[in-house]
Amino acid sequence: MIVPLDEAVRELVHDGDTIALEGFTHLIPVAAGHEIIRQGLRDLTLVRMTPDIVYDQLIGAGCAGKLVFSWGGNPGVGSLHRFRDAVTSSWPVPLEIEEHSHAGMANRYVAGASGLPFAILRGYSGTDLVENNPNIRTVTCPFTGQELAAVPALNPDVTVVHAQRADRDGNVQLWGITGIQKEAVLAADRALVTVEEVVDTLDPVPGQVILPERVVDRVSVAPGGAAPSYAHGYYERDNEAYRAWDAVGRDREAFTVWLEELIAAPTTPEPAGRGL
Repeated sequence: MIVPLDEAVRELVHDGDTIALEGFTHLIPVAAGHEIIRQGLRDLTLVRMTPDIVYDQLIGAGCAGKLVFSWGGNPGVGSLHRFRDAVTSSWPVPLEIEEHSHAGMANRYVAGASGLPFAILRGYSGTDLVENNPNIRTVTCPFTGQELAAVPALNPDVTVVHAQRADRDGNVQLWGITGIQKEAVLAADRALVTVEEVVDTLDPVPGQVILPERVVDRVSVAPGGAAPSYAHGYYERDNEAYRAWDAVGRDREAFTVWLEELIAAPTTPEPAGRGL
Protein backbone atom coordinates (compact mmCIF):
# COMPACT_ATOMS: atom_id res chain seq x y z
CA MET A 1 0.00 0.00 0.00
CA ILE A 2 2.68 2.54 1.05
CA VAL A 3 5.42 2.54 -1.59
CA PRO A 4 7.98 4.99 -3.03
CA LEU A 5 6.55 7.49 -5.50
CA ASP A 6 8.53 6.27 -8.49
CA GLU A 7 7.31 2.72 -7.87
CA ALA A 8 3.70 3.84 -7.48
CA VAL A 9 3.71 5.81 -10.74
CA ARG A 10 5.42 2.96 -12.59
CA GLU A 11 2.79 0.53 -11.36
CA LEU A 12 -0.36 2.62 -11.79
CA VAL A 13 0.19 4.98 -14.73
CA HIS A 14 0.69 3.78 -18.30
CA ASP A 15 1.06 5.34 -21.73
CA GLY A 16 -2.34 6.28 -23.16
CA ASP A 17 -4.10 6.48 -19.78
CA THR A 18 -6.66 9.06 -18.81
CA ILE A 19 -5.26 10.59 -15.64
CA ALA A 20 -6.63 13.22 -13.27
CA LEU A 21 -4.28 15.12 -10.96
CA GLU A 22 -6.78 17.03 -8.86
CA GLY A 23 -6.32 19.70 -6.23
CA PHE A 24 -7.84 23.15 -5.91
CA THR A 25 -5.66 26.06 -4.75
CA HIS A 26 -3.67 23.77 -2.46
CA LEU A 27 -2.81 20.08 -2.20
CA ILE A 28 -1.91 20.01 -5.90
CA PRO A 29 0.01 16.77 -6.63
CA VAL A 30 3.08 18.45 -8.15
CA ALA A 31 5.61 15.81 -7.08
CA ALA A 32 3.56 13.09 -8.74
CA GLY A 33 3.30 15.16 -11.92
CA HIS A 34 7.08 15.57 -11.98
CA GLU A 35 7.55 11.83 -11.55
CA ILE A 36 5.27 11.20 -14.54
CA ILE A 37 7.53 13.50 -16.55
CA ARG A 38 10.67 11.70 -15.35
CA GLN A 39 9.27 8.35 -16.41
CA GLY A 40 8.61 9.63 -19.92
CA LEU A 41 4.96 8.68 -20.11
CA ARG A 42 3.25 9.60 -23.37
CA ASP A 43 -0.15 10.11 -25.01
CA LEU A 44 -1.90 10.79 -21.72
CA THR A 45 -5.34 12.35 -21.54
CA LEU A 46 -4.88 14.85 -18.74
CA VAL A 47 -8.00 15.78 -16.80
CA ARG A 48 -8.36 18.57 -14.26
CA MET A 49 -10.83 21.27 -13.37
CA THR A 50 -8.17 23.96 -13.05
CA PRO A 51 -4.90 22.96 -14.74
CA ASP A 52 -2.07 25.21 -13.63
CA ILE A 53 1.71 25.10 -13.91
CA VAL A 54 2.22 21.37 -13.28
CA TYR A 55 -0.04 20.67 -16.26
CA ASP A 56 1.89 23.26 -18.25
CA GLN A 57 5.00 21.26 -17.42
CA LEU A 58 3.44 17.91 -18.33
CA ILE A 59 2.24 19.33 -21.65
CA GLY A 60 5.61 20.92 -22.41
CA ALA A 61 7.35 17.63 -21.65
CA GLY A 62 5.29 15.90 -24.34
CA CYS A 63 3.34 13.69 -21.94
CA ALA A 64 -0.12 14.79 -23.05
CA GLY A 65 -2.14 14.10 -26.18
CA LYS A 66 -5.35 15.62 -24.86
CA LEU A 67 -6.48 17.98 -22.09
CA VAL A 68 -9.98 17.87 -20.57
CA PHE A 69 -10.52 20.91 -18.38
CA SER A 70 -12.66 23.86 -17.33
CA TRP A 71 -10.09 26.63 -16.84
CA GLY A 72 -6.35 26.82 -17.38
CA GLY A 73 -3.80 29.38 -16.27
CA ASN A 74 -0.95 30.35 -13.96
CA PRO A 75 -3.07 31.54 -11.01
CA GLY A 76 -2.39 35.13 -10.11
CA VAL A 77 0.15 35.50 -12.94
CA GLY A 78 -1.26 34.83 -16.41
CA SER A 79 -1.29 32.25 -19.18
CA LEU A 80 0.17 28.77 -19.45
CA HIS A 81 2.65 29.21 -22.29
CA ARG A 82 3.56 25.54 -22.85
CA PHE A 83 -0.16 24.80 -23.08
CA ARG A 84 -0.61 27.65 -25.55
CA ASP A 85 2.40 26.54 -27.64
CA ALA A 86 1.07 22.98 -27.87
CA VAL A 87 -2.36 24.15 -29.04
CA THR A 88 -1.21 26.80 -31.50
CA SER A 89 2.08 25.30 -32.76
CA SER A 90 1.89 21.58 -31.83
CA TRP A 91 5.11 21.90 -29.79
CA PRO A 92 6.40 19.50 -28.65
CA VAL A 93 3.40 17.43 -29.82
CA PRO A 94 -0.15 18.35 -30.90
CA LEU A 95 -2.63 18.78 -28.05
CA GLU A 96 -6.36 18.12 -28.37
CA ILE A 97 -8.55 20.05 -25.95
CA GLU A 98 -12.03 19.45 -24.53
CA GLU A 99 -13.39 22.38 -22.54
CA HIS A 100 -16.19 22.34 -19.98
CA SER A 101 -17.51 24.63 -17.28
CA HIS A 102 -16.48 24.11 -13.65
CA ALA A 103 -19.97 22.83 -12.88
CA GLY A 104 -19.86 20.48 -15.85
CA MET A 105 -16.53 18.96 -14.78
CA ALA A 106 -17.62 18.61 -11.15
CA ASN A 107 -20.86 16.93 -12.16
CA ARG A 108 -18.99 14.57 -14.50
CA TYR A 109 -16.83 13.41 -11.57
CA VAL A 110 -19.89 13.00 -9.36
CA ALA A 111 -21.61 10.89 -12.01
CA GLY A 112 -18.49 8.77 -12.39
CA ALA A 113 -18.22 8.28 -8.63
CA SER A 114 -21.92 7.39 -8.46
CA GLY A 115 -21.79 4.75 -11.18
CA LEU A 116 -24.06 6.80 -13.46
CA PRO A 117 -23.54 7.10 -17.23
CA PHE A 118 -23.98 10.87 -17.38
CA ALA A 119 -24.75 13.99 -15.36
CA ILE A 120 -27.53 16.53 -15.79
CA LEU A 121 -27.21 20.22 -14.94
CA ARG A 122 -28.56 23.65 -15.78
CA GLY A 123 -25.22 24.83 -17.09
CA TYR A 124 -23.87 25.85 -20.51
CA SER A 125 -26.93 27.88 -21.54
CA GLY A 126 -25.85 30.96 -23.47
CA THR A 127 -22.26 29.74 -24.01
CA ASP A 128 -20.55 28.59 -27.20
CA LEU A 129 -19.20 25.47 -25.47
CA VAL A 130 -22.21 23.48 -26.67
CA GLU A 131 -21.34 24.22 -30.30
CA ASN A 132 -17.69 23.30 -29.84
CA ASN A 133 -17.89 20.24 -27.59
CA PRO A 134 -19.79 17.15 -28.79
CA ASN A 135 -19.73 15.80 -25.22
CA ILE A 136 -22.23 18.47 -24.14
CA ARG A 137 -25.75 17.51 -25.16
CA THR A 138 -29.30 18.18 -24.06
CA VAL A 139 -32.02 16.04 -22.52
CA THR A 140 -35.64 16.76 -21.75
CA CYS A 141 -36.83 16.30 -18.19
CA PRO A 142 -39.59 13.63 -18.22
CA PHE A 143 -41.41 15.41 -15.38
CA THR A 144 -41.30 19.09 -16.33
CA GLY A 145 -40.37 19.11 -20.01
CA GLN A 146 -37.44 21.41 -19.20
CA GLU A 147 -34.40 21.13 -21.48
CA LEU A 148 -31.20 20.46 -19.52
CA ALA A 149 -27.53 19.95 -20.33
CA ALA A 150 -26.09 16.45 -20.15
CA VAL A 151 -22.40 15.49 -19.95
CA PRO A 152 -20.86 11.99 -19.83
CA ALA A 153 -19.55 10.57 -16.57
CA LEU A 154 -15.84 11.00 -15.99
CA ASN A 155 -14.02 7.82 -14.97
CA PRO A 156 -10.23 8.31 -15.14
CA ASP A 157 -7.97 5.31 -15.41
CA VAL A 158 -5.95 6.91 -12.61
CA THR A 159 -6.62 9.73 -10.17
CA VAL A 160 -3.73 11.29 -8.26
CA VAL A 161 -4.26 13.61 -5.30
CA HIS A 162 -2.07 15.02 -2.55
CA ALA A 163 -3.11 15.00 1.11
CA GLN A 164 -1.72 16.00 4.46
CA ARG A 165 -1.37 12.55 5.95
CA ALA A 166 -2.20 8.86 5.92
CA ASP A 167 -2.06 6.16 8.55
CA ARG A 168 -0.04 2.98 8.19
CA ASP A 169 -3.04 1.08 6.81
CA GLY A 170 -3.39 3.54 3.93
CA ASN A 171 -6.38 5.55 5.14
CA VAL A 172 -5.93 9.14 3.94
CA GLN A 173 -6.88 12.41 5.65
CA LEU A 174 -7.07 15.80 3.96
CA TRP A 175 -8.55 19.11 4.99
CA GLY A 176 -8.74 22.76 4.00
CA ILE A 177 -10.06 23.54 0.52
CA THR A 178 -10.76 20.04 -0.73
CA GLY A 179 -12.29 20.69 -4.14
CA ILE A 180 -13.31 17.60 -6.09
CA GLN A 181 -10.60 15.20 -4.85
CA LYS A 182 -12.95 12.75 -3.12
CA GLU A 183 -15.19 12.35 -6.15
CA ALA A 184 -12.21 12.10 -8.51
CA VAL A 185 -10.76 9.25 -6.45
CA LEU A 186 -14.09 7.42 -6.22
CA ALA A 187 -14.63 7.78 -9.98
CA ALA A 188 -11.24 6.33 -10.96
CA ASP A 189 -10.19 2.78 -11.72
CA ARG A 190 -6.93 3.30 -9.78
CA ALA A 191 -5.92 5.90 -7.20
CA LEU A 192 -2.57 7.19 -5.96
CA VAL A 193 -2.29 9.58 -3.03
CA THR A 194 0.90 11.40 -2.09
CA VAL A 195 1.06 12.62 1.50
CA GLU A 196 3.17 14.88 3.65
CA GLU A 197 3.58 12.20 6.28
CA VAL A 198 2.43 8.82 7.56
CA VAL A 199 1.21 8.73 11.15
CA ASP A 200 0.00 6.08 13.56
CA THR A 201 -3.37 7.76 14.21
CA LEU A 202 -5.44 10.18 12.12
CA ASP A 203 -6.53 12.67 14.76
CA PRO A 204 -9.80 14.40 13.74
CA VAL A 205 -9.53 17.81 12.05
CA PRO A 206 -12.46 20.18 11.36
CA GLY A 207 -13.73 19.83 7.79
CA GLN A 208 -11.68 16.74 7.09
CA VAL A 209 -12.20 14.30 4.25
CA ILE A 210 -11.23 10.69 4.89
CA LEU A 211 -10.43 8.41 1.97
CA PRO A 212 -10.56 4.85 3.31
CA GLU A 213 -7.81 2.48 2.29
CA ARG A 214 -10.26 0.40 0.24
CA VAL A 215 -10.54 3.20 -2.38
CA VAL A 216 -6.80 3.99 -2.50
CA ASP A 217 -4.41 1.71 -4.38
CA ARG A 218 -1.08 3.26 -3.39
CA VAL A 219 0.13 5.89 -0.93
CA SER A 220 3.52 7.56 -1.35
CA VAL A 221 5.22 9.82 1.17
CA ALA A 222 6.25 13.06 -0.54
CA PRO A 223 7.04 15.87 1.94
CA GLY A 224 6.54 19.16 0.15
CA GLY A 225 4.81 17.24 -2.64
CA ALA A 226 2.31 20.02 -3.34
CA ALA A 227 4.88 22.84 -3.62
CA PRO A 228 4.81 25.49 -4.97
CA SER A 229 1.10 25.30 -4.07
CA TYR A 230 0.43 25.01 -0.35
CA ALA A 231 -0.60 22.26 2.02
CA HIS A 232 -2.92 23.63 4.69
CA GLY A 233 -1.29 23.22 8.09
CA TYR A 234 2.15 22.37 6.63
CA TYR A 235 3.46 25.17 4.38
CA GLU A 236 2.36 28.22 2.46
CA ARG A 237 2.05 28.95 -1.24
CA ASP A 238 5.30 30.02 -2.91
CA ASN A 239 4.06 32.99 -4.93
CA GLU A 240 7.52 33.76 -6.28
CA ALA A 241 7.74 30.30 -7.87
CA TYR A 242 4.54 30.95 -9.80
CA ARG A 243 5.88 34.28 -11.01
CA ALA A 244 9.20 32.69 -11.96
CA TRP A 245 7.44 30.00 -13.99
CA ASP A 246 6.02 32.62 -16.34
CA ALA A 247 9.50 33.42 -17.69
CA VAL A 248 10.50 29.76 -17.95
CA GLY A 249 7.26 28.72 -19.61
CA ARG A 250 7.37 31.50 -22.20
CA ASP A 251 10.63 30.35 -23.79
CA ARG A 252 11.20 26.93 -25.35
CA GLU A 253 14.92 27.01 -24.65
CA ALA A 254 14.46 28.00 -21.00
CA PHE A 255 11.83 25.32 -20.60
CA THR A 256 14.08 22.69 -22.16
CA VAL A 257 16.83 23.54 -19.65
CA TRP A 258 14.30 23.28 -16.81
CA LEU A 259 13.08 19.92 -18.13
CA GLU A 260 16.60 18.48 -18.38
CA GLU A 261 17.29 19.55 -14.80
CA LEU A 262 14.03 18.00 -13.58
CA ILE A 263 14.72 14.67 -15.27
CA ALA A 264 18.22 14.57 -13.79
CA ALA A 265 16.96 15.41 -10.29
CA PRO A 266 16.06 12.75 -7.70
CA THR A 267 12.43 11.77 -7.17
CA THR A 268 12.33 13.36 -3.70
CA PRO A 269 10.51 16.71 -4.08
CA GLU A 270 12.05 20.07 -3.31
CA PRO A 271 11.63 21.36 0.24
CA ALA A 272 8.24 22.95 0.76
CA GLY A 273 7.91 26.43 -0.69
CA ARG A 274 10.80 26.11 -3.11
CA GLY A 275 11.23 25.11 -6.71
CA LEU A 276 8.88 24.99 -9.67
